Amino acid sequence: MRNNIVPVGSHELRYEIREIVAVGNALRKMGLEICWENIGDPIQKGEKIPSWIKDTIKKVIDKDSSFAYSPTKGLEKTREYLANLCNKREGVQVTKEDILFFNGIGDAISKIYNYLRREIRVIGPSPGYSTHSSGEAAHAGEDPIMYTLDPNNNWFPDLEDLRHKVHDNQAISGILIINPNNPVGTVYPKSVMEDIVRIAEEFDLFIICDEIYLNITYNGKVSTPLSEVINNVCGISMRGISKELPWPGARCGWIELYNTEKDQVFKEYINTILNAKMLEVCSTTLPQHLIPLLMRDERYNHYNSERNKIYEKKSQLAYDLLKGINGIIVNKTDGAFYMTVVFKDGVLNNRQRLNIHNKAIASYIEKITKNVALDKRFVYYLLGATGICVVPLTGFSCNLHGFRITLLETDDRQFEWIFTTIAKRIEEYIG
Repeated sequence: MRNNIVPVGSHELRYEIREIVAVGNALRKMGLEICWENIGDPIQKGEKIPSWIKDTIKKVIDKDSSFAYSPTKGLEKTREYLANLCNKREGVQVTKEDILFFNGIGDAISKIYNYLRREIRVIGPSPGYSTHSSGEAAHAGEDPIMYTLDPNNNWFPDLEDLRHKVHDNQAISGILIINPNNPVGTVYPKSVMEDIVRIAEEFDLFIICDEIYLNITYNGKVSTPLSEVINNVCGISMRGISKELPWPGARCGWIELYNTEKDQVFKEYINTILNAKMLEVCSTTLPQHLIPLLMRDERYNHYNSERNKIYEKKSQLAYDLLKGINGIIVNKTDGAFYMTVVFKDGVLNNRQRLNIHNKAIASYIEKITKNVALDKRFVYYLLGATGICVVPLTGFSCNLHGFRITLLETDDRQFEWIFTTIAKRIEEYIG
């Protein structure tokens, strides 16, 4: 090319959750049946949408307005409904003007990081959801800046680590919270949320809180929304329907804005994001029409309560099958639908293998595991030996070695087989 057209930071755009699909597909062509545990799609794993939800969607489709553009910020009635929901909580109050729709949370994440000044950084959790860490790092053209989540303390944030990094790096202007957390499935106590807000207050930062799993909690845990603890700090909450309904294919998410009027710089930043949305005209209209209709339905809360009971049962079973294995750290999942397993220091090396009977698959796995991270090596061998596709923890901007797996398998026998098999293969692999 006449000039280098590749943007600074392009090397940071990695999404291990889907990259491993290429390996799985290659193995499938060799005759291996793949059990996809790499991505949080309840529908792909067999969850059925209730008929009353489908019937409501069908009725809305019959209205011509469902095919039209929506206002740039989103449908007024839907934004009013969401603002009223927020205002039923304790804490900051919002209006419909503080609600802005996007084509899924991934779209919101892209806009929020891309329209920051290049030199400004947002510190996020490690391990952290790779769409956030990759998007922020690609924008900055630098490695992501992360604060530690401690697997020996139920994956709660190391608040001293967070505070020291904020103190030492003047470029940090925002803190990212993911609660309930993806990939580790932790629900933060209210006190932890308050502590993070206090750090933001001390250093005059804004907060981004990814709350896509806000209502997917169990084992007696309840999420504390950012709006309840934000005080006078400027904040952005990210919400959506892809997990809670669940309707990931709708690509419909929104942000709630807190205390925009209290800081002129933050207000101008939000206006920039809104102007960028205007260039796209609007977000998808149909699911916006449906949000109030579905969430107001008396069956909606019961539906989500029953789903959470299922995840609670699975989280306990998965934990029971893995907790006794020497050489790993595993915490019970309390929110979202993921579990993360960590290998203790020194447990993994580049000589470990799993027995793979198919010679072609064994040869392929041997080839692709050269010079890869030690947890990715285990993940590839697990995939080749069993067909179970999980995601290496180093793919979540993390220096710890481990893997993330979902709790989404709807067939109880298959679910138990998955975790029993993983437990046996871990023991086989690490001896």
